Amino acid sequence: MGSKLRELSKNITIYGLGDVAVSIVSFFLLPIFVDYLDARDYGVLAILGSIEVVGKIVFRFGLDGAFMRFFYDCEGDEDRRRLASTIFFFLLALNGVVLTPLLIFAPQIASWLFGTGGYTMALRLLLVNTFAIGFTFLPFHVLRIEQQSAIFSALTLARSVMTIVLRVVFVILLRMHVTGIYLADVLVTGCVMVVLVKWFAPLIRPVVSWTTLRETLAFGLPRVPHAGAQQVMAVGDRFILNMFARVDEVGVYQIAVSFGLTEKLFLSAFESAWAPFYYATVKDADARRVFRTVTTYGFAVLVLLTAGLSATGRDLVEAMTHGRIMAPSDPRWADVATVITWTAVGVLLQGVYLLTSIGLNLTKRTQYYPIATSIAAATNVGLNFVLIPRFGMVGAAWANGACYGVQALLGYLFSQQFYKISYEWGRLGRVAAAGVLAFLAAHALPAVRFASVDPRSVMAALPDAVVRGFVVIAVYLALLAVTGFLHAEELTAVRAMWRRQRTPRVAGAPDSTELAGAIVATDVVATADDVAIEENGKPPSAMTAGSRRT
Repeated sequence: MGSKLRELSKNITIYGLGDVAVSIVSFFLLPIFVDYLDARDYGVLAILGSIEVVGKIVFRFGLDGAFMRFFYDCEGDEDRRRLASTIFFFLLALNGVVLTPLLIFAPQIASWLFGTGGYTMALRLLLVNTFAIGFTFLPFHVLRIEQQSAIFSALTLARSVMTIVLRVVFVILLRMHVTGIYLADVLVTGCVMVVLVKWFAPLIRPVVSWTTLRETLAFGLPRVPHAGAQQVMAVGDRFILNMFARVDEVGVYQIAVSFGLTEKLFLSAFESAWAPFYYATVKDADARRVFRTVTTYGFAVLVLLTAGLSATGRDLVEAMTHGRIMAPSDPRWADVATVITWTAVGVLLQGVYLLTSIGLNLTKRTQYYPIATSIAAATNVGLNFVLIPRFGMVGAAWANGACYGVQALLGYLFSQQFYKISYEWGRLGRVAAAGVLAFLAAHALPAVRFASVDPRSVMAALPDAVVRGFVVIAVYLALLAVTGFLHAEELTAVRAMWRRQRTPRVAGAPDSTELAGAIVATDVVATADDVAIEENGKPPSAMTAGSRRT
């Protein structure tokens, strides 16, 4: 089990490096962007971003998940080409039909959403970008399946860095406001598509299999309501809030939510490594034990992040926006703090759902996903309509946390019916209690403010954030130690890993292969044969961009 957990943690780290680096840069750019984008701009971005995430669901029809699942069932390269080509041409034809009327009626849609047609170009750019990026999952999924996490991370990092640079150019230097954001995205997607040609080339052939299409749609389509409901939960509150409040109020809510969602840096990196990991591990004798241990430690990390964001979120927003979005004396700051807390709680519950519903994928019972998420989405919409008119953005945050709790509970109950895992409820309870107490300890601290510091400056609220963050970490870790959270064998494994990290090693000459015109070391990740689920005694040999096998 130890080797599998080390492999998973390595892939999580590599997958997350790009996102973490880029998000840190984006975080420190926020004080600059707020000088060029006002609260209304952020409100427009929130609504357009909501359209984008829904569009990604429509433009994929659940076939991204189906591609990963059926890739493992393919016996050779010819089967994989047939699978990839069928999905590619189906999406190309159908999405072209969907995109055309949306582009034609973009002015009317923009006027309905924002009361003005001034954001028509931004909407059209968003739609084009969403259409194009809907195909990139094919090569990216192959990299994930092969556990080529370093290459995957390098490509995503390059894409993210380019996006940041171009957004700075268009928004700050050229002052193109919201349109500049989406123009940057379109240009970056165009560059990415060109780079990915060599990854597409081994996958795409002029062939379509109707049998393959029926099978993949049968697997993927049940996930569309599931994915659509998930996005209703994630972004539906912006549309409903926009019905009862001004667009600038939506902008303030969006900024608060964005800080709460920083916890997803860990969750997104984990998710990228998690699906290939559990598909590859399920046939091992100790698979359930591995899944149980991963759940315990994944939950522990999420609780720490939630407690930390809840304790420091308001101070961080104050420091990074320095009074541009709201004045330091604005009473809505208390609401901002509440929104950050409940957004972080929602992310934690998404993590619980991700960890404890894997049985539905492993047993191909995906029809239960839309049931769980549809009920959760209905809970979200209903609570938003009840709470927002009375409590505004705070009501939206409460609805957000509640719906993810419903989703996590239903996902767990459904999964346990088909693939039972005995989770460590005692340890999970100690983790939750430690997180709550750590937050309360930090929240109870008096404010650390200096009279000589301008209340709109970054340094005004930063000391509070640093002190509260330190207290959360110290109290949380101390409580876990005191309550005996770590088992003796786990402590031994941690010490062994630490010693290995401290011992200098001389690396041997790695094997290498030509991948997209570059020489890439291949010994940093396991091969696809090591991780794929064996079918009929034959593990699939994954295709690389440099392969030309037939």
